[in-house]
Amino acid sequence: MLRFDDLQLFVRAADLGSLSAAARGMDMSAAVASAALKRIEQQLGARLLARSTRSLRLTAEGEGFLEYARAALSNLDEGRRLLASGQDQVSGILQLSAPSDFGRNLLLPWLDEFQREHPKLTVRLLLGDRIADLFRQPVDIALRYGEPEDSSLVALPIVPQNRRVLCATPGYLARHGEPRHLEQLAQHNCLLYMLGSRVHDHWSFHDGKREISLTVSGDRFSDDADVVRLWALAGVGIAYKSWLDVAADVLAGRLKVLMPELLCERAPLNLLCAHRAQLSKPVKLLREMLASRCTRLSSQFPGLSDIDH
Repeated sequence: MLRFDDLQLFVRAADLGSLSAAARGMDMSAAVASAALKRIEQQLGARLLARSTRSLRLTAEGEGFLEYARAALSNLDEGRRLLASGQDQVSGILQLSAPSDFGRNLLLPWLDEFQREHPKLTVRLLLGDRIADLFRQPVDIALRYGEPEDSSLVALPIVPQNRRVLCATPGYLARHGEPRHLEQLAQHNCLLYMLGSRVHDHWSFHDGKREISLTVSGDRFSDDADVVRLWALAGVGIAYKSWLDVAADVLAGRLKVLMPELLCERAPLNLLCAHRAQLSKPVKLLREMLASRCTRLSSQFPGLSDIDH
């Protein structure tokens, strides 16, 4: 099979009337150029260039073959431009998994805007709070809170500084009183959900001096974290949720953050994938968009920028 660089050398030598000039233009030695020309002539079974110590000219066979060599190189260049333009376009299928609450209340409207910007992109979205098996489920990437349990996964940070917050409705607090100290949580209905494979009933905080952990209880539990947010909005208890999940409700006054002086548990949001090869252009653009939107939301709660403990 003819080599692309051999064809290039032949066309350049024909255009320049010099094999050595063509070699210099392609940054190769005269010996390598001579070997390349000999190789292409052997493969074609014809002499293309008549060479002497002072001149180089096309043979009759060389003149006939030259137009086909130009056409072949032109077609290859066009093919490469087509591939390059295709890589610049955001198209294809984006398959992702996301937490239920974040997915429904933040990601869905953001994905709508993302697809309006990139109309050739198809999105397949799976929502759930259990860790997606990226090696078995039909997803390319997963958005998840917390540090990944599987060290073989590629984890790219979206919002590394995100934390949980204690929150409840003003109505609930008016009826049951607002807790001022962590010990008072024992007197309140704490709303529980799954965190990974366990019930998240062990809540941790830092008061600036020490780590404080306590086990809480309540009359409601769900494996869907968005249900817990809805229960909190219904005024039936206190939730311990990611700031990203409740930011809109807090900013709108529907929920109130309790004991904001406390540093609550970290809940970093990461983008996970099984292989770096899955970080396609749509995935990279999505990550940039999410990082920008989430960071903007995080900046509206100053406590999230405190020093980690």
